[in-house]
Amino acid sequence: MNTLDQQTAPEQAARERMKASHALDGDTVRLAHLYRGWASAFDLDQARVGYCGPMIVAELAGAVQTAYLAGQRNAIAILDAGCGTGLVGVELERLGFRLIDGFDLSEEMAEKARQTGVYRHARGDVDLNGRLSDYSSASYDLTVCCGVLTLGHVRPDGLRELARVTRPNGFVIVSTRKSYAETTSFEGEVRRLQDEGVLIPAQCLRNGRYVAEEDAHYWVFRVPEKLSAPTEERP
Repeated sequence: MNTLDQQTAPEQAARERMKASHALDGDTVRLAHLYRGWASAFDLDQARVGYCGPMIVAELAGAVQTAYLAGQRNAIAILDAGCGTGLVGVELERLGFRLIDGFDLSEEMAEKARQTGVYRHARGDVDLNGRLSDYSSASYDLTVCCGVLTLGHVRPDGLRELARVTRPNGFVIVSTRKSYAETTSFEGEVRRLQDEGVLIPAQCLRNGRYVAEEDAHYWVFRVPEKLSAPTEERP
């Protein structure tokens, strides 16, 4: 094997593992099995394919906090939804965030996240395709989700749960691969949640860098103040 082959073979293997994950159609059992075996090589694989999503999502969180959220950055509570091995958490910690919780479908990936030392709690065996029963409503100032709203993983309606656990006037920041946004009902779900007063789109960075082979859209949503129940008029 020549030097070029030695360099490209690991990168190709990383791309094949990523492609395999996209083909599982949200099957949690098969996804958990795939990530169980992938956890030890995941970070290196992401570096090989030029994955820059975590840095961009963390930088957006920093900008949103500076612009809109009062208080010190180290007192802002953040949920890293689908935290994987902790790539986003490490970037958030670098920017001065300290109150970071995370969860992932894979216990093995969550264990890698715990080993970074940047999370208060990082739970495994949590599926964003269902209700996040371990997480109370309005618990976090910021909720971030990078690399999870992607083909074969989480349906667009997972966005509703991300909004639920975020406090009024807090923000939800997510990435979506272009292929995911184009082939799912994600933008329709965004409009539906906006019409229901669940989320307000604040910004979308379209066609931003993500991995070498494909760009992504980066979305910033604000959770509005909850409407109070109408009061009965007195005669």
